[in-house]
Amino acid sequence: MIQRIQTIYLLLTSIVSGGFIFIFNLWKVAEEKIFIVDLFHQESIQLKMIPIAFLASSILAIVTIFLFKNRQLQFVLGRINILINLFLLGLLIYLSLTVSGEASVSEKGIGMFLPILAILLLVLANKAIKKDEDLVKSVDRLR
Repeated sequence: MIQRIQTIYLLLTSIVSGGFIFIFNLWKVAEEKIFIVDLFHQESIQLKMIPIAFLASSILAIVTIFLFKNRQLQFVLGRINILINLFLLGLLIYLSLTVSGEASVSEKGIGMFLPILAILLLVLANKAIKKDEDLVKSVDRLR
């Protein structure tokens, strides 16, 4: 059952949340690009929560892949991962709107939109998991 379509969606979610964050920048301030690794060195707890949430989302997607025998737990973990990404998206929006002391204009990077892509992939994975669960329940009714 590991070769199902939800495995592909969850693997793509893990790549988006865990791999692309090191490639794409979050924002750019005064010709300096800010990446996820740069946020570990900040003193603000809000800025340190961003890479932790990205990595938690990636790890949870990988763990969810290997729980293919327990579809209900897989579905619940998918929803928890969606909540993590919604929290991350809200935090990124909040921080982009309340940048204090900004003398120069900052540009938002594509890394700000990665949680939206992860949420979309997780919704598709949960839809496929639900479809599998309904199929198993319909077969059990026939017995």
